[in-house]
Amino acid sequence: MATLEIKNLWVKVADIHILKGVNLTIQDHETVALLGPNGHGKSTLLSAIMGHPKYEITEGEILLDGKNVREMEVDERSRAGLFLGMQHPSEVPGVINSDFLKAAINVRREKPINLVELYKKLDDASKQMKIPLELSHRHLNEGFSGGERKRNEILQLLLLKPTIAMLDEIDSGLDVDALQAVSEAIKKIQRETKMSFLIISHYARLFQMIQPTRVVVMINGRIAVEGGPEVITKVDGSGYEWLTKEYGISIKKEEKNAKPISMNTISIGACATNEATKYAKK
Repeated sequence: MATLEIKNLWVKVADIHILKGVNLTIQDHETVALLGPNGHGKSTLLSAIMGHPKYEITEGEILLDGKNVREMEVDERSRAGLFLGMQHPSEVPGVINSDFLKAAINVRREKPINLVELYKKLDDASKQMKIPLELSHRHLNEGFSGGERKRNEILQLLLLKPTIAMLDEIDSGLDVDALQAVSEAIKKIQRETKMSFLIISHYARLFQMIQPTRVVVMINGRIAVEGGPEVITKVDGSGYEWLTKEYGISIKKEEKNAKPISMNTISIGACATNEATKYAKK
């Protein structure tokens, strides 16, 4: 069992509040689609949950099975069962993909995984994601295409088996075959485990494939609407203007001068790399 609770969460970046009182609960074995216009806080929410140091939480709680996530370091959040599939996965020169995965697996186990079991898991996951096993012997994401990086994120998900998987536009930039591989992997996890998902996407196609159990729409830094698949249908057909007509919600325009913070420029990647390097040498 795993429950993620976000209570009255306020988050700011560079003295500007992006999230303004988010309340959201994700129960065991749920797949929640997170929709909303660009610049309204979706990625901010996922980054804040995972511990991005540039996002300052000024108020509110993040609880995982009742435990205070805000008191945990990034690697502790990962070991507790949180996983973030990034929109723009970072290159990590000098860290072999398989060593990184081995280290990440071992910190979740009492007994380190042996090489035979590791490569069997890598081979199975690579075949499922339809990427060559050879990628596991290269530096993490270095020289990978955009599609290979996204598939490698899902490969990590298959191997690490978190309890809450947050996927930030994991489908963006994928061709039809890659999108099919990603959606099939998610559906397999849905069938065979109780893992929960919080998934951001701008495309109805992915949600049609994986069939989320609930849909939430974030507007102006808050959860504005919750519902079922009919919400995706409305957004796909009419955008977000129907929220103004039906709910009287005034939708602020995205600030064109705002500079998004890249996951490539922060210490999350460095933190993960340090952990991987430390445990890989054991």
